[in-house]
Amino acid sequence: MKRSRWSAYEITIGALFVALMAIGANITSFVPFLMILGVPLTLQTFFAVLSGLILGSRLGFFSMLVYMVLGLIGAPIFAGFSGGPAVLFKTSFGFILSYIVLAFIAGKLVESSRKISMYITAAFIGVAVNYIIGVTWFYAALNFWAPGDPISYTLAWTSMGPFLIKDVAICILAALFAHRLERTVLHRTQLRQAA
Repeated sequence: MKRSRWSAYEITIGALFVALMAIGANITSFVPFLMILGVPLTLQTFFAVLSGLILGSRLGFFSMLVYMVLGLIGAPIFAGFSGGPAVLFKTSFGFILSYIVLAFIAGKLVESSRKISMYITAAFIGVAVNYIIGVTWFYAALNFWAPGDPISYTLAWTSMGPFLIKDVAICILAALFAHRLERTVLHRTQLRQAA
């Protein structure tokens, strides 16, 4: 039977992932060459995938939800140190929203099996969810409320090419890292004993 409350340890680890998301969103402030056509390459997807793989579905979901809510109430933790409710209307907000779903699904999958193949599958499915929600929001924003010329759904997907390549590569790294961490450390922690 699953507990209804998290321990201080679990809350602390969840908060760590909120902080990692904020750092990952603004990595170009520390490494400015990570820009493509003026758009920053972030590590948010990497940390969102890791949150599901390491924290599990419930805590991963909650940490990504806290990240989004903190940003929406004004904490400057989104890309470009942005925050506040105006972010809801940006073309990139769908990606932020997708991290919640991504973490939950990736976490659910690895809770069913701790094999390396499941970690890789969960990471790929997580990235797919990230892009389906994010690109759909991007397309809708450009066609309905954001300034700029309307685009086709195909063009919306095509414009994501460089970012998708980066995210596929880092999702494999996230899966390998999380599986290694599971085998060496996580299986002995409160995160697994409480599950």
